[in-house]
Amino acid sequence: MEVMLLNYKDDFKMLNKDVIYFDNAATTFKPNSVIKEVNDYYENYSVNASRGDYDLSLLVDDKILNVRKKVAKFINAKSPNEIVFTSGATMSLNMIIEGFFKSYLKSGDEVLTTKSEHASLILPLFNILSKNGATISYIDLEDDFSVSLKKVKEKINKNTKLIAISHVTNVIGDVRPIKEICNLAHKLGILVLVDASQSAPHQKIDVTDIDCDFLVFSAHKMLGPTGIGVLYGKEKYLSKVNPIIIGGGMNAFFDSNKNVLYKEVPQKLEAGTQNIAGIMGLGAAIDYINKVGIKNIHEHEINLKKYAIKKLSKIKNIIIYNKDIENGIITFNIDKVPIKDVSSYLNKNHICIRVGSHCAKILSEVLGVNKTLRASFYFYNTKEEVDKFVDVLKVFNLS
Repeated sequence: MEVMLLNYKDDFKMLNKDVIYFDNAATTFKPNSVIKEVNDYYENYSVNASRGDYDLSLLVDDKILNVRKKVAKFINAKSPNEIVFTSGATMSLNMIIEGFFKSYLKSGDEVLTTKSEHASLILPLFNILSKNGATISYIDLEDDFSVSLKKVKEKINKNTKLIAISHVTNVIGDVRPIKEICNLAHKLGILVLVDASQSAPHQKIDVTDIDCDFLVFSAHKMLGPTGIGVLYGKEKYLSKVNPIIIGGGMNAFFDSNKNVLYKEVPQKLEAGTQNIAGIMGLGAAIDYINKVGIKNIHEHEINLKKYAIKKLSKIKNIIIYNKDIENGIITFNIDKVPIKDVSSYLNKNHICIRVGSHCAKILSEVLGVNKTLRASFYFYNTKEEVDKFVDVLKVFNLS
């Protein structure tokens, strides 16, 4: 069933510019309500949190707690104490990998991941594994470059202690069977770290249902401000994370003899002045997504991709790497046409897409090409925009 969404131009100033924006996997436009919420903080209660006994500071404390509760509800966490505010998914991943798995993993232990993961997951893993003697192994991808439970099972062995994996990848866009992976992993005593940067903005996330141990995402990919992200962790593991950033706000006591007592989570992992304006903006972004409906967003993107694939397939020399993957990402190349020529021509026609390896550099070992073109949709994109996109690409249609 096709979902008909409203015209959102009144809510997004960026949608009134003369551009077609198909780079939503990189970041999304921000609605007026998010910008208003950020400005409201700076204009009306721009004071610090957790550091004052006066009314304005206590107001900020309440507002931050309310957003923490809102995030917990958005992903169905059991407690707001399982929600840590960070600068983004990259910081969240570094905090967990450096602050927990660096000591949790021992020499001879193995981490399972895939070659289609983002650098923000892979590189922190490389960093700790070079120090603690653990190893890394890659789950084989299916012929359509997706991950199946079968392939995960084939790679697990007695040394596997962690599966670190995206829920949805940023190049292929395949939706991994995370709930089934977590169920299998936990039966074998394996922990699961999930990068939800490409799924949280587009489909329902229920951390209690999928039972992952850690999960991260960024606000800016889901209508929110830049510089704010979320780290979710089961409280029993989150409490064991060593803070990699230490300072004010996260300690309960210290003295000149170097005796230090940290606060409980989440404050223990939120040193220094937080991005308060960003937190407020994240709360407003969740409100907006809830208003549109996460199910409606997901269905609209799937339908728009199907529509686009049908039209793009008429271009004879187009190579689409993920045409059968149900997601709002289309990754492609034009055979015999330099990738920069395609992107430059699209840019001249005010069409914004992503070009390159998309921070998933080792995917080229499987995909067979180093760089691709990526169009990625969100709920405010339309069939009319797809029509223009395809019409512009037709100039490269070689007989």
